[in-house]
Amino acid sequence: MIGLLNISTYVCLLAMIALGLAVVFGMMDIVNLAHAEWVTIGAYALAVAQAVGGKDAFWLGLLAAPLVGALLGWCLERFIIRRLYDRPLDTLLATYAVSLIVQKALELIFGTQPMLVYAPFDGAVPVPGGSYPAYRLFVIGVALSVTAACWLLSARTRFGTQLRAVIQHPAMAEAAGIDTRRLNRIAFCGGAALASLAGVLVAPMVSVESHLGVAYLAKAFFVIVLGGIGSIAGSILGSAVIGAAETLLGYRVDPSLASAIVLILAIVMIRFRPQGLIPGFSAAHQLLGKG
Repeated sequence: MIGLLNISTYVCLLAMIALGLAVVFGMMDIVNLAHAEWVTIGAYALAVAQAVGGKDAFWLGLLAAPLVGALLGWCLERFIIRRLYDRPLDTLLATYAVSLIVQKALELIFGTQPMLVYAPFDGAVPVPGGSYPAYRLFVIGVALSVTAACWLLSARTRFGTQLRAVIQHPAMAEAAGIDTRRLNRIAFCGGAALASLAGVLVAPMVSVESHLGVAYLAKAFFVIVLGGIGSIAGSILGSAVIGAAETLLGYRVDPSLASAIVLILAIVMIRFRPQGLIPGFSAAHQLLGKG
């Protein structure tokens, strides 16, 4: 049971990070190499909140970090990404530069020494086979709730239909009257907010430093390619596959080797199913059909 909960914790955090990247990658054709830095920004937002208000300021950090992430995501989209919509390959260099700038800025502001943050409560909950930290159960609950809300927003609302339409066929979606630029901006800010929220949740379980988010970047890209580009459900399934495999292998071999093995297995799976486990839906045709 404890092993299953460890898997659930990692899978839930990975899914939150990957969801925002999946929408941006599938919808805007933007390879955002700075996405992982928003995880770090969320963790530092919590560190600042607790440095000012103490341990109980966790709840303030939990609310503030997504807002900070969304605001900085808006700035990135407004002043850099928007100018590169027609030059998707150039976004590789631009977002990589932003990633380095953010890392160095955090080092200049907070120093190179790791910062410690604290969970809002201690203790463990009895589970079959032993006990499990209460905070990790809280993380699973929050991540599952947020992920479910994202899926419902995508699958059950008109906004979600428009979002999937733009992912499938931007020109057709625009012809149907969708403001694609506005939707891109909202999606980009939402993805940044999700990554920052994941940073808050993971911060009490690690040391907060300027390279915190880098470890999640490659895995998040593999998750969305394996799950299916532009598919919310695919991103969730891809997170489950990669997260579970890496956690289970981590019990047997060195964690770095486990990560390498999982990425190799993901490459093999993509080779035989390049469209992903759950390809994106043709929402553009669905939207036009209703028109």
